[in-house]
Amino acid sequence: MCARDKCCSRRRFLKYTGALWLLSVSPLGLAASSHVVAVRIWPSSTYSRLTLESSVSLQYKQFMLSGPNRLVVDIENSQLNPVLRGVDKLVRVDDPYIQAARVGQFDAHTVRIVLELKKPVDPKVFTLQPVAGIRHRLVVDLYPQQSAAATEDDPLLALLKDYNQGALEQKEALVPPPLPGKAGRDRPLVIMIDPGHGGEDPGAHGKYKTREKDIVLKIGLQLRKLIASEPNMKAYMTRSDDVFIPLRVRVAKARAQRADLFVSIHADAFTSRAARGSSVFALSTKGATSAAARFLAQTQNESDLIGGVSLSGDRYLDHTMFDMVQRQTVHDSLKFGHAVLKHIGKINHLHKRTVDQAGFAVLKAPDIPSILVETAFISNVEEERRLRTTRYQHQMATAILQGIKEYFASGVSLAQR
Repeated sequence: MCARDKCCSRRRFLKYTGALWLLSVSPLGLAASSHVVAVRIWPSSTYSRLTLESSVSLQYKQFMLSGPNRLVVDIENSQLNPVLRGVDKLVRVDDPYIQAARVGQFDAHTVRIVLELKKPVDPKVFTLQPVAGIRHRLVVDLYPQQSAAATEDDPLLALLKDYNQGALEQKEALVPPPLPGKAGRDRPLVIMIDPGHGGEDPGAHGKYKTREKDIVLKIGLQLRKLIASEPNMKAYMTRSDDVFIPLRVRVAKARAQRADLFVSIHADAFTSRAARGSSVFALSTKGATSAAARFLAQTQNESDLIGGVSLSGDRYLDHTMFDMVQRQTVHDSLKFGHAVLKHIGKINHLHKRTVDQAGFAVLKAPDIPSILVETAFISNVEEERRLRTTRYQHQMATAILQGIKEYFASGVSLAQR
C-alpha cells in the first residue's frame, strides 16, 4: 500500500471512529449506550424496595396486573445488560412482598421489569438525583395495603403513607390524647429506640466494611430486649430490620406512640482514623455548640437524600420545627444526655465529656426529650473491631438503659402525652 493509500485509509478510520464518538455523545446515542450500573432489593416487614442505579436519569411507565398480582415497570430508551439480567437472583425467599422478578427487552427501546407479588400492594415509583457518590436512581417501593388493625398495632405504615402524600405536616397537629397516669408510676415509661440509617442508606462504614446501619440495629435490638425485662418500661423501635425510614417519620412515630423519651443510635466516622470515643448530642435551636456538632448534624440530616425520599417527602423535610421546640424539652434532653453520657464513659473513652448540641432533624420532637448517641467511631480500626462484638453491643445497650434509669430517678417531670 502506497503512502497516499495509507493516508486515505487513516482518514477513513478517523472519520468512522469520529462518527461513532459523536453518536455516543448525542442524546440518542447516550440513551442507547447508557445502562443500569446496579440493582438492589431491600426487603423488610414494613415495605420492600427495588432500586435501579443508572448513569443517566431513567424514564419509566408503570401499571398493575392481576391474576396473579404483578407490578410492571417499563424503562424507556434502555437496553438489557448483565446487571439487569440478574434481577431475578436478588429476590429473597423471605421477602414479604416480592415473589419473583423477571426482566426482558420488551421492544427495541424498552426494558420491561415484572415483579410478581405475594400480596396486594400500594406501589410508589419515583426517581432520585445523584447524591453522595450514588448515581441516578429509579426507586420502586411496595407498601402493603393497610388494614385498620395493622395501623392500630403500629402507626408506621399510616405515617409513611401520609409522608409520601405530603400530608404528614398537616396531621402533625393531631397529637394522640395523653396516656393516663404518670410515667413509671401509673403506667410504663415509653422509650422510642431509633437505630440510625437503614436500607438504601448504610450510614458510615469502617476499614473492614462494617456498616453503621447493621451495628446500630443490633445495639437497638439489645436495648429493646433489656427494656422489655424492666417492669415499669416499654420500648418501641422506629425500625426493627434493614429498612429506610425518613427522619420526619421517625419523629412522627415517636409522637404517635406517645413516647416519653427518644434515643437515636449511631456510630460516628471521621476522615482521620485516629478519632475515637463515644458522644451524646441533643437538639439546639440556636445553632450548633461546636463545629464538629454542626458537621455531624449536617451529615446525619442528609440521610433522607441518601436513603431516598420522593419530592412530597422532601417538602416536609425542608420545613423546620425550631419555633415549636419547647425550651423545657431541650433542657430535659440535656439532662437526659448527661445521664447517658456518664454511663457510656464507664465502658468507652468519651470523645467529649459534655453533651453537644446541633440542629439534628431526628431530634425535633417538640414534646419528647431526645438524644443522639454516637456509640463509637466506626472509622477507627480498634473501635470498629469493638463495635462488631456482641459484648460491646450489649455493654452499650446496658449503659444507655442505666442512663435512662438515672434520668428517670432524678425526679425529672415527664409531661403526659
